[in-house]
Amino acid sequence: MGNSGVTGSVHTFRSRSADCQEVRANASCRRATILALSVVVCLSALVLTLGATSMAADDFYALMDGVMARMHLAMHVAPSGDPDRHFARMMVPHHQGAIDMALLELRFGKDERLRRLAQGIIIEQGQEIQVMRSILKEEP
Repeated sequence: MGNSGVTGSVHTFRSRSADCQEVRANASCRRATILALSVVVCLSALVLTLGATSMAADDFYALMDGVMARMHLAMHVAPSGDPDRHFARMMVPHHQGAIDMALLELRFGKDERLRRLAQGIIIEQGQEIQVMRSILKEEP
């Protein structure tokens, strides 16, 4: 009978710990979502401002080439010996490249379906960058 009380205590402790972790994760997710939405609002205003000045299609291609070059360069990271950390270190610039490309779609694109897709990319991949950065801040 004494044993069941101990087991119950441990179980309650684990549940509270799991609840705390879930609350922290939800709060972190909400902060990342608010940050991402704030960035989208600011960037949308910037895109609308920049879109008012018409630019040639050649500018789009030059800017896209620059985005891809920066992304590919940043993705070359030194091996860390930890596949998880290596993956995250490579994916952060990959996702940032996708965000930068999506911003160019918003700036130059006309197809509303692709513009909506670009907005989703900005939000979702921005949130994923925050998750990966938080993981990379943790000690291995």
